[in-house]
Amino acid sequence: MKSDSKKLIDILRITLYYAIAAFFAVKLFKFFSDSKIFSFYINILVVDIIATIIIFCFSCIKKNASVYDPYWSVQPIVILSCLFLGANSYLGTSPSYLAIYLFCIICFWGIRLTVNWAYTFKNLKSQDWRYTMLKEKTKKFYPFVNFFGIHLVPTLIVYACTIPAIYAINIPLAKLNVYSIIFGAISICAVILQGISDYQMHKFRKEKAQNPETTPQFIRNGLWKYSRHPNYLGEIIMWWGISLSVVCAIPERWYLIAGAFINTCLFLFISIPMADKRQSQKQGFDEYKKQTRMLFPIAVNKKSEKSN
Repeated sequence: MKSDSKKLIDILRITLYYAIAAFFAVKLFKFFSDSKIFSFYINILVVDIIATIIIFCFSCIKKNASVYDPYWSVQPIVILSCLFLGANSYLGTSPSYLAIYLFCIICFWGIRLTVNWAYTFKNLKSQDWRYTMLKEKTKKFYPFVNFFGIHLVPTLIVYACTIPAIYAINIPLAKLNVYSIIFGAISICAVILQGISDYQMHKFRKEKAQNPETTPQFIRNGLWKYSRHPNYLGEIIMWWGISLSVVCAIPERWYLIAGAFINTCLFLFISIPMADKRQSQKQGFDEYKKQTRMLFPIAVNKKSEKSN
């Protein structure tokens, strides 16, 4: 009961930190907009970075970089919600159907991911293993790695992923068409894919905690039978769907896929290698890796099917 109370108190603390960051970001956005110091998109980026710096300060105070973890899923919702609320004042019209469609999808994604974070969150004394590993490896350079690698870079990547939806809000002429609807539906399916894979992983970890001797080292059922990282696959597909929805509405803005591309590179070259390296410490990983594809279950290894 004490651990549950501690978890709730710490979640409320983190919520307060984010409310403070959001308050200053909104005030600064209005100030920069009124003074016309920056262009519209740079304005959003600047206040986004300022909000990240505020969260970074709180993470330093608590000596826990995991304070930043919810930012990935909260950031797009806050940005898009503020733009929607102020659309009539700076656009003089309501957002397009395409913007509303994408906003709903991103809210669905963000709320699900934030709820998953809250479910797995223990307390402010517990930190993501990746941050602890980076701290041990970088030592005196960790403050720089913490700010730039753990906080700032993810902020920039998610901002880049969110730009297509921001663009759809800012350009009311972006019309919803059948291709935009299809790619948006793919994003919805990607969120569901993430939700199912996270649920299956939570169930597996619970079983492993209860029966450590009889539970296998690696999850080999459900979506995890076909992919070592189905949750990452869902994250990648989610943002490709969002960006392509906008590109289908405005083909000349093809470069809006840049955020989805960078996000894919993040998972392929950083997140997945780090996760696999940690898993490789377990006995039987090489065989597991041969039998289970990294992301796309294009074809299932026959040996894997027999073992399952």
